[in-house]
Amino acid sequence: MGAMPSDRITELKKWVSELARKPEERGTARLNRAIELISANFAVRPHEVAILGLTSDGKSLRFLAPENLCAIGQVPLSSTRSVAARTVREKKAEMINHFTMVPHASVFEAVPIAEDQPGEAIQKIMSAPITIGPRAIGVIQVSRKGRTASNAGPDFTHPQLQELKTIADALAPCVLVVGEK
Repeated sequence: MGAMPSDRITELKKWVSELARKPEERGTARLNRAIELISANFAVRPHEVAILGLTSDGKSLRFLAPENLCAIGQVPLSSTRSVAARTVREKKAEMINHFTMVPHASVFEAVPIAEDQPGEAIQKIMSAPITIGPRAIGVIQVSRKGRTASNAGPDFTHPQLQELKTIADALAPCVLVVGEK
């Protein structure tokens, strides 16, 4: 596992710039393509990639993807147990390969992935801020879920965290757009 095949990042950037040119195609469904590229890159399942955007009042984050979490509610930026909120507050990417040991808001993990699939515990997670200039406007998280850390898959690595930051930068124009409902 080396660096991200640059063609995926290139494809992601191309897709983002196309999206920015077609306002009628904006919306959460359009993030699905990004989710596909990102999950393929990190060898995770699509529901293990989450993108959250800042609400218009700037006080909370809301899920833009996966779609099953979009209606669930919001994460207050003031939350001390939310990795996503901390990522935005500190504008710092982080990687936690022993996530079950870390106190966190597990409400979203309990949401069923699909009707026949119960939610799973997040075992490992990478979280990177999505920024435009000095402002954090959202967060992208890639997780590995499973009953145990070992069956969730390999640990995330520092090069992967760097890749996630690159992806977060590429996604920024989309997230700003998507957040404007």
